[in-house]
Amino acid sequence: MRSDATFIGVEVDDAAAADAAVAAKLTEVCPVDIFGQAASGTLELHEQNLDECVLCRLCMDAAPGRVRVLKLYDGGAEL
Repeated sequence: MRSDATFIGVEVDDAAAADAAVAAKLTEVCPVDIFGQAASGTLELHEQNLDECVLCRLCMDAAPGRVRVLKLYDGGAEL
């Protein structure tokens, strides 16, 4: 799953996005509410909050190798 805003893109491995435990952890750690959890337990990306990303890496630490934060203003460079 991937979603892009003006400045930030977030990419989450499809298997991780379908995992309720990973979705809950990502929802818990994000300080700007980029991640949410659907009623089914799967991950949701709150697109309206993507550009609020503070580049804290908490999502990447919570799900190593499963989340990528992309700086679209820097040619899509990965955080």
